[in-house]
Amino acid sequence: MPRPIEAIIDLQALRNNVAVALRHAAGAGVFAVVKADAYGHGLNRVLPALDGAGGFAVVEMDTALRLRADDANRPILLLEGFFDEQELAEISRHGLSTVVHEHAQLDMLLLAALPQPVDVFVKINTGMNRLGFTIGDCPDVVGKLASCANVRKIVLMTHFADADGERGVDWQLRPLLELAASSGLKICAANSAALLRYPETRGAWVRPGIMLYGASPFGDETATQMGLRPVMTLRSRIIAVQTLSPGDSVGYGCTYVADKTTRIGIVAAGYGDGYPRHAPSGAPVEVAKKIVTTVGRVSMDTLCVDLGPVPEAGVGSAVTLWGEGLPVEQVASSAGTVSYELLTKVTRRVPFRVQA
Repeated sequence: MPRPIEAIIDLQALRNNVAVALRHAAGAGVFAVVKADAYGHGLNRVLPALDGAGGFAVVEMDTALRLRADDANRPILLLEGFFDEQELAEISRHGLSTVVHEHAQLDMLLLAALPQPVDVFVKINTGMNRLGFTIGDCPDVVGKLASCANVRKIVLMTHFADADGERGVDWQLRPLLELAASSGLKICAANSAALLRYPETRGAWVRPGIMLYGASPFGDETATQMGLRPVMTLRSRIIAVQTLSPGDSVGYGCTYVADKTTRIGIVAAGYGDGYPRHAPSGAPVEVAKKIVTTVGRVSMDTLCVDLGPVPEAGVGSAVTLWGEGLPVEQVASSAGTVSYELLTKVTRRVPFRVQA
């Protein structure tokens, strides 16, 4: 018998989530964000369920070239653009689209001798303060790009800092729309949160990421409420049961001490599989279709759960770490992190199984 942990990838759930994104896009082009190996799901595994997307958005050049080898026509956007002249030439040669977000990239593009012109998404810093040209620089940047033979189409682009929070998007959207109106250019702005909550951000293209994988970008609205389904379910089983007497501890550091007689289930899952070591006692786990909580420290190969709520559970009982029945964002919140991190941290020793 193999070690019982596995990650199940549900392609029907992904197709459902793409359909939700398309409904919210309302005719705008949809870039499916598949960076970081499709948020840890495995790009090759999920591609068959991404037929409905109008294009792909990635960070990694090798991923962009792999996508282009499989798909000759759909737009593929490099979200951080290019890092040297060789990458820029590859972008042109393979018909990729590129973000340009700073002056060194701009100068490289203006001076290059490219096989064919490229589509450029001009990244504008409207308040995220990571990548992008300032609002004041944009007229000059756009003017130079518009007169450059290396450039085919230009789209204005930004990234929202708080689309999932109280501040919202208006403070960043207004200057972007003003630039679009003065330049006559289209925009690409909406991430998952903006697409789901702010239809005014749609523009020509939208860029859903986390929603495609069935996790909510919001703290006050679940994925299920938005019609989304989890694509990855991380499952294992209980491989041992211990009974603690009052005063007994379990795990490294003796951080959990029983205050009464307690049955503890030992689950074949740990930080060596990608479960967060920093998750404290009290993180939710589903055992035998009921929610229980972790106790003690997460080890490399195991974690411990309190079986008090499920007296029927024992060795061999099914465990869901996150996914169908237990939203990944709920586990992430209890561990003080985000669902993005959990999904992308599942390690190579976990076998994946695709469910078509």
